[in-house]
Amino acid sequence: MVYKHKKNREDKYRLKAKLVLEDGSVFEGNSFGYEKSTSGEVVFCTGMVGYPESLTDPSYYGQILVLTNPIIGNYGVPDFVDQDIQFKYFESSNIQVRALVIDDYSDYYSHYTAKESLGNWLKSHKIPGICNVDTRILTTILRERGTMLGRLLIDEDVEFFDPNKYNLVKEVSCNEVKIMGKGKKRIAVLDLGCKNGILRELLKRGVEVLRLPWNADIKNFDFDGIVISNGPGDPKMCGDVIENVKGILNDSRPIMGICLGHQILALSVGADTYKMKYGHRGQNQPVVDLKEDKCYITSQNHGFAVKDSTLPSDWIPWFSNLNDKTSEGMMHESGKFFSVQFHPEASPGPIDTSYLFDKFLAVLQ
Repeated sequence: MVYKHKKNREDKYRLKAKLVLEDGSVFEGNSFGYEKSTSGEVVFCTGMVGYPESLTDPSYYGQILVLTNPIIGNYGVPDFVDQDIQFKYFESSNIQVRALVIDDYSDYYSHYTAKESLGNWLKSHKIPGICNVDTRILTTILRERGTMLGRLLIDEDVEFFDPNKYNLVKEVSCNEVKIMGKGKKRIAVLDLGCKNGILRELLKRGVEVLRLPWNADIKNFDFDGIVISNGPGDPKMCGDVIENVKGILNDSRPIMGICLGHQILALSVGADTYKMKYGHRGQNQPVVDLKEDKCYITSQNHGFAVKDSTLPSDWIPWFSNLNDKTSEGMMHESGKFFSVQFHPEASPGPIDTSYLFDKFLAVLQ
């Protein structure tokens, strides 16, 4: 079926474009980014703000991102200069999405940090965008039928591309070992597509950060504790990473997993994961601490989840999603190893769960 926006908005100054889903649904609109066709997995995010952070989040690598908020672009984009880790407006040094799908694009932007428009930013990084799409209908389809592949057609036809068939982590991880900050304690970060926000949260707590590539042999490095970062794709495609993590499970050094890191840690201890129908992406996901019976609002970006029922007996389900009861965290009975599905470094978004970094550092020897 072909969907045209009910607003029937036509922009004579923009090229026509269309988003074609693998179920045959077609959404017509106009190009406002780089004028080149592309394809990927179509997912939606319910965040109201934060498109500079979302678009640079490596967890979106290989995906066509739909923003459900109706007006996008009204506050522009901050200066995208050389990425220092303290630079707070972006989560990596590249735009990670394959394309952006929105409803109403604002040609006029106003914000004290803005240096350019969203459209110009996309064009400079060769990322396509389509606007004048009824994202309400599109999101409804993705919720009812599930996440699916899509093609954004502008200048030529392209084939469907399924990113989940590949190890995406190696595409977004750092390429070499890097030491950042100074402190009495050294925290290794296994970079599976690590957001800058995780590094900032650690650095501001006065520790030295040892950033490791995805395929680093962890046991050969000296550190006091390790954080397994977020990242894109199916965790089961990361066999080498899983084996590396298994190699340090008998170690006494604490482990903290975040997002993909939660799934990798679960697979490493013998639990199982599965692909969700449409995933959790946004800044408004409620999770419950099963030990304290407290609810937190969290930022999330994932399409796979851990099966709590498959956890070994010495691992305890820790957090649960209030909406669908999916796994949001687990903890070893020793208290030294734990992981969460959500983002305690949320940027932008709620900072309710940033205390987890303090909890992690507190268990260091």
